[in-house]
Amino acid sequence: MRTILALTVLAASTMTANAADIESGLQVGAYPGAYNVLDVTGPSAGEKLCYRCRYGASPVVNIFTRKMDANVAKLVKELDAVVGKNQDHKMSAFVVVLTDDPDAQEASLKKAAADLGIKHTPLTVFENKVGPGKYKISEEADVTVMMWVESDVKVNHAMKAADLNAESIAKIIGDTSKILN
Repeated sequence: MRTILALTVLAASTMTANAADIESGLQVGAYPGAYNVLDVTGPSAGEKLCYRCRYGASPVVNIFTRKMDANVAKLVKELDAVVGKNQDHKMSAFVVVLTDDPDAQEASLKKAAADLGIKHTPLTVFENKVGPGKYKISEEADVTVMMWVESDVKVNHAMKAADLNAESIAKIIGDTSKILN
């Protein structure tokens, strides 16, 4: 009987598992270290640089994604508006597409930035699907969002592409308040 009860509890807990169960990226309290990306649409387009270094102790949102789909684009557009409204706080953001073929991403990222009117959030690529080693981006996560200020991660969201929707985007955008205070 105990075995059946244990299996029932295990099955129920597995069924209720959700995106919050994915651990990806730097966790709250961690230090965001330096890493280089190829800037595709930002102020240093065409150059390799460290946006983490450039933004210093300012409030920063760093999105890692496997692809720029419609929901990621919606998240970036909403985030870009928040960054634009918080220039007085020196808020910044950047998106990193993890890819083994960075050249193949450039045209689509430029088009996305133009179509969406992205003005404050550089779209960049990192040359491999794993991401910077110290950031520990999970293969299970299609999207990992970290927010930090004063070199201290305050927010981490990691999810499958199917879990990035209007509700989760609203939560992520709402959490920007945690780095602006």
